[in-house]
Parts: sequence; C-alpha cells; structure tokens
Amino acid sequence: MYNASVHPVVFRFAFEAGTSRGVLREKTSWFIRLKKNEVEGWGECSPIAGLSPEPLEVIEAKIMTVLDEWQKDPAAILDSNSRWTEELRQWPSLRFALETAWLDYTNGGVHTLYNNAFVKGMQAIPINGLVWMNTLEHMQAQIEDKLKQGYQCLKLKIGHHDFAAELNLLKRLRDRFPTKELMIRVDANGAYQKHTVYPMLEALAALDVHSIEQPVAAGQMDLMSDLCKNSPLPIALDEELIKHRLKEERADLLHQLQPAYLVLKPSLHGGMMGCKEWIELATQQNTGWWMTSYLESSIGLNAIAQFTCEYETSIFHGLGTGQIYTHTIASPLEVQTGQLTYHPMKKWGSPLDLS
Repeated sequence: MYNASVHPVVFRFAFEAGTSRGVLREKTSWFIRLKKNEVEGWGECSPIAGLSPEPLEVIEAKIMTVLDEWQKDPAAILDSNSRWTEELRQWPSLRFALETAWLDYTNGGVHTLYNNAFVKGMQAIPINGLVWMNTLEHMQAQIEDKLKQGYQCLKLKIGHHDFAAELNLLKRLRDRFPTKELMIRVDANGAYQKHTVYPMLEALAALDVHSIEQPVAAGQMDLMSDLCKNSPLPIALDEELIKHRLKEERADLLHQLQPAYLVLKPSLHGGMMGCKEWIELATQQNTGWWMTSYLESSIGLNAIAQFTCEYETSIFHGLGTGQIYTHTIASPLEVQTGQLTYHPMKKWGSPLDLS
C-alpha cells in the first residue's frame, strides 16, 4: 500500500500583500506526500482564508480523512467516475494537491508531471507582473521594479483607493508606454457598484487597458451579463466561477454571460480536472483564458506551469516563482525578463526542509 502524509508549512510574506480581503502577512500550505518503494510524489494544498470555498478550520482534518482512503488506491479516487469526484469539487485546493502528488509519483517522483517542452527547459511562459494593492506610492514603486525586470504585461489590483487616483496612476503608465510596448490588465476583485461601474470602465478603456477581472461582486448575474455584452472593456471572470462546480453549470454560466476571458486557478476552480473542463467549454465558444497561481509555493507553481504548457497558448499568464515569501522551497523555476522558465539541471528542495 502507498503511504500518504500531510506536512503543513506556514509561509510569511516578504511584504504586505494587499488583497480585496485585507492585507496578508502569512499563509499556510498543506503539502501532501505520496510514497511507495522509495518514490515519492508531492502536492500542495493552498487555500486562502476568506477567498477559498474550503473551511480552513477543518481542512487539516479533512485532508487526513481523504488521505486515509486515497493511499489505498490513488488513481481510483481521482478518476472522474469515482464517488469522491463530487465531494472533491467542494475542496478544489485539496483535489489539486492530490492530482499533483499522483502525477509526480507516477512520473518517478522528480517533480515532472507532464513531459513537455517547459519541463525540458525548451519553452518559457510569458507572465504578467503583479502590482499588489498598497499605498499609491508603493504601487508606483512596484511598477518601476516590474518594468526594470523586463515585464511586458502588468496587472494592477485596483478598487482600494479613490478611482481618480488609481486612474491617474494608470494614465501616467500608459503615457510612458504605448499598447504595443506594454499590456495593462486590472483586477477590481468585485469592488465596483452598479450605478458607477460603466463610467469607470469607459475611463479604463480610454487608456487601452487589456481587460478587467471581476469588476463587480460575483453573483449578480443580470448585471454581469450586461457588462460582458456592453462593456467598452473586455471582462474577465474569476470569483464568478467558484461556485459553479458541475460541467453543466459551467456551460450554462458561459452561455449566459459570454465573457471575453476566464482567469483559471486550479486551487480555486476544481483542480486540474476542473480547469480542463473550463478550458474545453471556453474553447467551444471562443472565450479566451489564462492561468493564474493562487499564492502557491514552488510545488504548486511548478504543477500549474507544466499543466499550462499542455495547451498551445501565447497569452500572458499570472504565474511566478514563490519568491513572495521570506522562505521557499528551492526549485528549477526562474523568472527571466517577464517569462517563467524551468532549468532542469537545478535541484529541487523539499517541503520537509521547512516543516
């Protein structure tokens, strides 16, 4: 029989990570190890308090319960026809960790999930540089830092400050760099209201912003449908996707809203299985998509990057290297001039080094 175990690690941010739910200073990841005959596969369960659907106060107990069954037959539980499929839809970050650990194990336990060009060091992934919510001065400093690093796409989290001040920040950036030199995305995390959202979208569109993620709070179907159809700025859905767990529900959502883009996170949107469903449905109706990490460390990021490169996509994705933390797990992942790369000759560390 396989041996499955869980190893929690508390990561501390190297800066104040401003989100729509306040400032994050630390985050726990639960690393799952699947071991048999000296081969071990690792996965990362990385929920975020207040954002993930999983109740964090009971997640470790849930992990232990699932692992007790999973180690008996890992492949069977992850099968789409398993009785566990519906239950794991309620625990997307756990499903993602199980998928990652199993793929790692079955490929020899060397953190190779997919034998594609990325993991061979032959293909890089273009990524956006993320500018976190903070004071306007600190956001400007982040912008300058990302530009020096060679990013050709920046994503700014907005909706925290006065809109005019944020718009001025974006205008100064656009005045320096035309669209052909710099793509600008924004993420409002549902900050805008029905009676003010259209003038804001028009102002952002005037700056040739690429897209806006979740301009209004999730669950306002009529409003979001209207925005997707009539906004002067392309709409990307993120939080709107979370509660739609069945494929039929997802198909209905996309048919009703018809967004320009989906922002997919395996830890939030059903693991790799769930993201495959979203991608399939998006492709059927010519909806664009990009993949984004969810504050995972290098274990989770590696899995997302390899999964992303299973698809032919040249769009900028929202990935990094886990360097947002004061300590991390050594890996072959590296960002070079705004692209995520993999260096096969570099060695992996282990979550056990930190736990």
